[in-house]
Amino acid sequence: MSDTPAPVPDFTRWPSFPFEGELRVKALDDPVDVEPARKGEGSRECTACNAPDEAYIWVSERWRVRAMDRPTGLPMVLILESRSHLDLGDLPNLLAAELGVMTVRLERAIRSLDGVARVHVNRWGDGSAHLHLWFLARPQGRLQLRGTFLSLWDAILPPIPEGQWRENLALVAAWLAEFGGRPLAEPPRIQWLAPSSLTQQASAAEASTNGTEPDGTEPDGTEPDGTEPDKSGADRAESDRVAADGARGAGTASDNPAGPPAATSIKPPTAETAAEKPTSHEPQLEKAPTEDRAGEPVTTGSAGTASRAGLSEAGDDGEDPIEPAGPGAPAQPINR
Repeated sequence: MSDTPAPVPDFTRWPSFPFEGELRVKALDDPVDVEPARKGEGSRECTACNAPDEAYIWVSERWRVRAMDRPTGLPMVLILESRSHLDLGDLPNLLAAELGVMTVRLERAIRSLDGVARVHVNRWGDGSAHLHLWFLARPQGRLQLRGTFLSLWDAILPPIPEGQWRENLALVAAWLAEFGGRPLAEPPRIQWLAPSSLTQQASAAEASTNGTEPDGTEPDGTEPDGTEPDKSGADRAESDRVAADGARGAGTASDNPAGPPAATSIKPPTAETAAEKPTSHEPQLEKAPTEDRAGEPVTTGSAGTASRAGLSEAGDDGEDPIEPAGPGAPAQPINR
């Protein structure tokens, strides 16, 4: 063989060729007299025959479909295998006819996925004697991936997200199951959000839309009704004391619901507190009603206030959501 290097073929200048830079053709090895046995040929063990159904995404009586063991650069790469240990030229008429139907059916299932423009169908058969056809999905709009180098681009491109990959597997398996067989691919795990998280997100979104803070105050520190917040520490302390006295008076009525109503007593205001006026956001004391909801007169206690009974507070109960179980293990690839 001449030592002169062979010229670089024209396909190296195709837009679909995945490499650039200085290239040279490798020296061609001398031919061998006897080719080595493939997997499943002669005395060699067959990987496809020993694989269980759980290693596939869809199985039927005479066919099985498997995927890679992890996401690759293309949206989908699948392998169609016959369940019987036969090569392409060994298929009887029944399986040969079914191979055409299965090829069309699987191509349509993969092409129905989002982002898939074309599906390449290839059969090499140099790695295994068990019949297997490759189905490779070309992404939509990726014109540089057109043609015979798509299998090389699959190993060059970054892997697609695993969630999208598992969802695609489940969709293809469900498509094939519409015509029979059994789907084994599971959809990706759903990331559930607790109701409290959803409420917080909704409140934050509403606050950003209205230009207010999550607690309802305006960005400049004013209340939603336009009033200025109280800055006096003495006013807040006096308001808290009055509210605490009212709460203790109301609590005596709920402690004895079966007995007669207990009158709530409120201390008369002093000269110091009478001169102060509460702001719009401070709690205000209720005036004693003269009759109840039914229109009957209400008795008053010694301090001249209306008696109230049966006041109680109810707590809230909450349960955390239960997360679903995770998906099953993906399939293992085979040699071409």
